[in-house]
Amino acid sequence: MNKNKPFFILAPMDDVTDTVFRQIVADCTPPDIFFSEFVNVDGLVSQGRTKLVKKLQFTDKDNPLIAQLWGKEPANFKTIAHQIASGSLAKELGLAKGINFYGVDLNMGCPQKNEVKAGTCSALINNRQLAQEIIEATKEGLDNRLPLSVKTRLGWNEIDLSWHEFLLKQKLNMLTIHGRTRKEMSKVPAHWEHIGKVKELRDKLSPNTLIVGNGDVLSRQQGLSLAKRYDLDGIMIGRGIFKDPFVFSENSPWLNKSSKEKLELFKKHVNLFKSTWEGEKPVQVLNKFCKVYINGLSNAKELREQIMASTNINDLISLIDNLLLVSDSLD
Repeated sequence: MNKNKPFFILAPMDDVTDTVFRQIVADCTPPDIFFSEFVNVDGLVSQGRTKLVKKLQFTDKDNPLIAQLWGKEPANFKTIAHQIASGSLAKELGLAKGINFYGVDLNMGCPQKNEVKAGTCSALINNRQLAQEIIEATKEGLDNRLPLSVKTRLGWNEIDLSWHEFLLKQKLNMLTIHGRTRKEMSKVPAHWEHIGKVKELRDKLSPNTLIVGNGDVLSRQQGLSLAKRYDLDGIMIGRGIFKDPFVFSENSPWLNKSSKEKLELFKKHVNLFKSTWEGEKPVQVLNKFCKVYINGLSNAKELREQIMASTNINDLISLIDNLLLVSDSLD
């Protein structure tokens, strides 16, 4: 990973940062690095592979892309890491020759109930033997062909820097810290001062591991300020993208966009979703993007209700077309 510092990353968010939304963000202002949605390695070696592997689909536009993986069986991490590093998975996805993933990231931070109950993601904070086995197996699969990173949290129920000390001793290429514990979910402000402490640990234990901070970043300027304050290599932005699809821009134009311009971008998103996923993903997946495009418009609450009531993609496109006809009145 040889990016200028601080570099910016679009955070992985399930059913959000698919190739469609990543391409929309790329057309606005691309980050330096994209992450895929998190994909289960155990599922990728099962009969469900055909459907699941599509979550790793990408284009030359939403690139460079790091594949984020999660699961429980170290052997499956090794298998999928080998397929990614060798280029065979990219070939399976139909990517052009020479295009491959930029790296592999291990999800050791997701706090959701089902994943935790299965002993995966943030539950690995409490199972360091398995975490180490997963890291070592993934390294074996990658065989130094692609970089390996981990995304995690500050701890389980409380901040626990011994977890990050353990991870740094694994000599990862990159470590991303979401500035909250598993218990805190996203209910409290991110503890950036503790992300800074992880960086200090990095300097002592693994100087070549890049440290990325994540949590509550709503603009590039804010990210730059945090990176400077805590001497971080990179900044990851997640939910901030919902407030501004140009969040990676030095001077975002989003607040000055007209209702018509915002709705046209929404229509572009919906049309790309249709051409990419029609028949594979329900239109309701698009509901979580409503706020990106209609926040700030007059009658936003009513508009959101109308949009979320759409039961098929063509009805949604027709609704947006009708809104475009009266867009001047929505400013």
